[in-house]
Amino acid sequence: MRAVGHRHASLTIPLLAALALSLATCGGAEDEGTPEGTAAAAASATPAAPATTAPSGQFGPGVSDTEIIIGAHSPLTGALAAIYATIPKATTAYFNYINDTQGGVCGRQIVYKVEDDNYDVAKALEVTRKLVEQDKVLAIVGALGAHGSAFDYLNQAGVPDLLLSTASHRFVSDPQTYPWTVQMIPDYTLEGIYFGQYISENLPGEKVAVLYENTYFGIEDLAGLKQGLDPAKNQVVSEQPCDPAAVDIRSQVTNMKDSGAEVAVLLVTPGYTVQAVKAADRLGWRPQILASYVNSDDMMFQFTSPQLLEGMITFQAVKMAAWKDDPAIARHYEIMSKYGGPAPSNFTVYGQALAELAVEVLSRACDNLTRQGLMDAIESIRGWRSDLLVEGVDITVSDTDHTALDTGRMLRVVVENGKGRFEYFGPIYYLRE
Repeated sequence: MRAVGHRHASLTIPLLAALALSLATCGGAEDEGTPEGTAAAAASATPAAPATTAPSGQFGPGVSDTEIIIGAHSPLTGALAAIYATIPKATTAYFNYINDTQGGVCGRQIVYKVEDDNYDVAKALEVTRKLVEQDKVLAIVGALGAHGSAFDYLNQAGVPDLLLSTASHRFVSDPQTYPWTVQMIPDYTLEGIYFGQYISENLPGEKVAVLYENTYFGIEDLAGLKQGLDPAKNQVVSEQPCDPAAVDIRSQVTNMKDSGAEVAVLLVTPGYTVQAVKAADRLGWRPQILASYVNSDDMMFQFTSPQLLEGMITFQAVKMAAWKDDPAIARHYEIMSKYGGPAPSNFTVYGQALAELAVEVLSRACDNLTRQGLMDAIESIRGWRSDLLVEGVDITVSDTDHTALDTGRMLRVVVENGKGRFEYFGPIYYLRE
């Protein structure tokens, strides 16, 4: 299924996982959570010289002679904040860096307002409406979490919903009906397709068992897996749902083992991945494990022995935060340290890559800083690269393809001297015609 051309409209990969969750929980659906208070994070707003690139009158909401105001919603408090909140904080730090070193974009400072949604769909809609109707943002950029109702609202209101960091296929499956949303990461279906392709190409004849979160995440990922598998080479012999409110998945792992499967695909968040590998070890079951890329961070090694994860395969597109000798990663550490970012991780690397693309989009809209101008700018992206992406990965967006980052490579856990690390291998995976 690999060719060059148009991309499959969608990292889900649900972007990003909840290592902050208890290891006894499976994770949260995108539209779940409990409303709490609101918080805002803004990039530095040091006055910049007035811009002269945009003709008079070609300014949208949130644009003045000195500022461009954009916004997002994200879990900033609650169980998921320990991981998820690092992404908009890293994005903010990069905008601060651009404001300080380049005077912002289009001669204007970037002001980034991030509101707390506590991973609750109703709260996400509430704070999104505030950003649009009270703060008058030009666009929502990098929203993360419980986006379902906000997605409908933004498309009805004609507000750019750019570089979305939550990845259900529904957000990008119909860009004609929902033209204002562009996802940053591949969707769940796409990850599943790539896993299916890998299994049939490299593990033909082996039976496959799947543990999947019983939400959009797992259901769409499982559907993609079946689409990517060659039925003449591999069969799914066990499908085990994981309820997000469940406490224990030992029975599911036992069922997977008893099915005779030699490959285990774990379409769950890190807490349940750790439970699954421990349960398989206790049962003496040693399948080849593939795990959703929400598990592709060195923090996994804090929760179980690296030896139990050795050989596990996952998927990603960004450079690893552990690669401190890489010039782009070294620069990332410097930016996070100097401009108020969080401690670097794979999540913050992603957050900066998102911010770099946002700056590129804004810079292409300097002559027409309106909402439609932003959409025209992002749909002009062809083969764009950040130095934080692995070699061979680029970003293309068009009016028929609203997934920015839909390529990547497989990662494998390697253990040396008792320490684990993620190592890329194999070809670039992509769907293009």
